[in-house]
Amino acid sequence: MKSMKFALAGLALAFSASTFAADWAPGSTNWSTLPEIKVTKLSLYLTPKQAYDMKSAEPKGVALFDVRTRAEAMYVGMASTVDALVPFVEHQEIMSDWDEKRTMYRLEPNQDFVPEIERRMGELGLAKDAPVILLCRSGDRSSRAADRLKAAGFTKVYSVPEGFEGDRAGDGPKKGQRVVNGWKNADLPWSYRLEKARMYFPR
Repeated sequence: MKSMKFALAGLALAFSASTFAADWAPGSTNWSTLPEIKVTKLSLYLTPKQAYDMKSAEPKGVALFDVRTRAEAMYVGMASTVDALVPFVEHQEIMSDWDEKRTMYRLEPNQDFVPEIERRMGELGLAKDAPVILLCRSGDRSSRAADRLKAAGFTKVYSVPEGFEGDRAGDGPKKGQRVVNGWKNADLPWSYRLEKARMYFPR
């Protein structure tokens, strides 16, 4: 258990110390040019549209998980086809520590991430060899989460490098805003209305 905590802490450190990824072209499938922060060990990737189509074509055979924080889902909205929100990292209960590198409140590893994914997969009647799609804000957390699930024995974990909000524009009048790509910018179904059954509650 202690080694697991150290491993998760290492993942969180890598997440918080990383730099923001360069812009990723909308709909691009040239995965060989992915920024390093978005690369996974399984090298399985989908555009938001591909993820939506895969889930829509086989809703009971493919799992789609949002791995952002609860606050993100609550204030930014969530994809309508997501099976559940399972945060890979979470803010502290009392947000008192600041991450200078990322200019935001510090995030910590969610110790319950893998057990909660396994529980949700069980509810869906899916085994570890079933396709799993992970969606975060802009593809960096989903890549780390995919690696964590691979280490836990999952074999078909797809990351969506564009994420839900997409990458930040590097220049122009909307510089710094997440308008480059992503689920929301692709006009795929999403909503601010959240269903309690799909939300994460610590156990």
